[in-house]
Amino acid sequence: MSENYYPDFSPFQTGMMGKCPRCGRGRLFNGYLSLASSCTNCKMNFDFADAGDGATWFVMLFACVFGVGSIVGFELAYEPPIWVMVLIGLVLIVIIPMLMLRPMKGLMIAQQWRMNAHEGRIEK
Repeated sequence: MSENYYPDFSPFQTGMMGKCPRCGRGRLFNGYLSLASSCTNCKMNFDFADAGDGATWFVMLFACVFGVGSIVGFELAYEPPIWVMVLIGLVLIVIIPMLMLRPMKGLMIAQQWRMNAHEGRIEK
């Protein structure tokens, strides 16, 4: 009995595209952030996946530091009207993090599978 061969995909490549970390073809997500129960291609079960708040934390760290810094810099340099600042803030603080969240969650799950990470357990 031969076992299926799966090439060694990069967690960055599969995670950012929302693909199965094992076969690189099936979908990782059912919706925007809801994880599929298994891969549609290789039937790998995604019960191991627990991204937790890691993806959210990284997105907030990078997007909000960049966004707030850009808003403050733009305000100091050009002093635009408040409605311009609201539009810039909406894009930088709301829309960009929403676009980054799914790929980052996919990356965290693909990395978790690649490193065979599990919850801590106490052995008896």
